[in-house]
Amino acid sequence: MSINPRLRVQAEDKYAHIKPLPDPPKKPDAMQQRRNIVRAHSILEDYFSHRPDVLVNGDGYLCYDTRDRANWTVPDCVVAFGVDPGAIDARNGYVISEVGKPPEFVLEVASSSTGERDVTAKREIYAGHEIAEYWRFDCTGGNYHGGLLAGDLLVDGEYRPVQLNTSEDGVIWGYSAVLGLVLCWHDGRLRFYDPVEEEYLPELSEAKAELRRLREELRRQTPE
Repeated sequence: MSINPRLRVQAEDKYAHIKPLPDPPKKPDAMQQRRNIVRAHSILEDYFSHRPDVLVNGDGYLCYDTRDRANWTVPDCVVAFGVDPGAIDARNGYVISEVGKPPEFVLEVASSSTGERDVTAKREIYAGHEIAEYWRFDCTGGNYHGGLLAGDLLVDGEYRPVQLNTSEDGVIWGYSAVLGLVLCWHDGRLRFYDPVEEEYLPELSEAKAELRRLREELRRQTPE
């Protein structure tokens, strides 16, 4: 499939006036987080792919405005509804005063360099930004966050913990009303469960395996 060059230029010109924020500095222990961050991004991007007004992103700055650098953060995953994802991507960050609203969901994945700030300063900053839900995931079993999984729901300007449950097979889970999904700590992995379809959202490796299975089944059914 080819893309009309004129359409590509028009799309680029639409955001040409937007000055991008600088790239955040790389964390020294980014490899501790990368796999879980990439997995969360890919799963949620696929889940919301039918909605052009939903942003799933991370690794850029999040701030109320560009003047208050003390409260700039770099969330691992941000989900926002009713926005223009292209404009936010072009800005290379989420500036709440420019977008007109805060993102609804923020996820932080624990690492040695960020764990303490995730559960202290960032929690206060995100509450001040009026972010509806703030979730934290620690694949190490709680070494950096003090817990495996945690969620906070904004109520009257303050965060209150989301109720977590433990299933018989040891999965710790909590419901995100913002996403309409259940977040699960499953053998050190963050998984998303769809309570309507009653199934986990597929990871990329699982989706590829299912595609191979379907292709093989089709090959067997096709006469030579």
